[in-house]
Amino acid sequence: MQDQARIIDGKAAAAALRAEIGLEIAAIKSAGGSVPGLHVVLVGDDPASRVYVASKERLAAEIGMNSVAHRLPAETSEAELLAKIEALNADDSVDGILVQLPLPKHINSGAIIDAIDPAKDVDGLHPINAGRLAGGKEGLVPCTPLGCMLLLRQVLPTLAGLEAVVIGRSELVGRPVAQLLLQADCTVTIAHSRTRDLASVVRRADIVVAAVGRPHFVRADWIKPGATVIDVGINRLPDGKLTGDVDFAQALNVAGAITPVPGGVGPMTIACLLRNTLTAFRARRG
Repeated sequence: MQDQARIIDGKAAAAALRAEIGLEIAAIKSAGGSVPGLHVVLVGDDPASRVYVASKERLAAEIGMNSVAHRLPAETSEAELLAKIEALNADDSVDGILVQLPLPKHINSGAIIDAIDPAKDVDGLHPINAGRLAGGKEGLVPCTPLGCMLLLRQVLPTLAGLEAVVIGRSELVGRPVAQLLLQADCTVTIAHSRTRDLASVVRRADIVVAAVGRPHFVRADWIKPGATVIDVGINRLPDGKLTGDVDFAQALNVAGAITPVPGGVGPMTIACLLRNTLTAFRARRG
């Protein structure tokens, strides 16, 4: 019987990445330069979004980044939100713009994302950035997929030639993480709700990325012994506890390495947002 899987500590990895960014910002400051500016727009009063935005503000401030949150009422019109984005696009002190999703139902999220300057799109969701990623070109990459890749590289010295199965095909996680895995020379399968015999598809993977939003959907007997499992799911159970898309307790006995929920991919998402803001700052200011 194999030893229990290595638990991939996303909190520690995120803290190390933030410290690294903080050092670079300190160096920019000491050289007399202006620091990167991250502006987050929150429309309405969704409790989870409110907590998330406050966390982004706090962590950005901790590393010396100029962080501003624009909190707009739920009844803000699409035209008013577009005007706010236009003003942020035109403001040279703003390096990164993030509009917190989900937006109220009367606002077209696609139109809002399309309006953000691609050079300031630190969520990596603008069609131009998505196209650059699909074409294997440099650009701003969605934060959660970027975090997944950084965690994978902590565990696997090389990804080339490994078979990866991504469960979920969302534009936010599934598709971009598959593109990043392809760029790392993995053999990639995107699986989803229509995939036939999903268990046998997952069972051949050296790397499993689960992003379906269904608690304990991926069972331990789906996992190839020794595989690396990245669990992107964050699901709230009736008792209030958070759990992932993978049956973590059972998978521990099969996988070689696995991310926990909470404390795995989640902390990396905000750290990668800060990294993207620094990347955008560098690209905009040469």
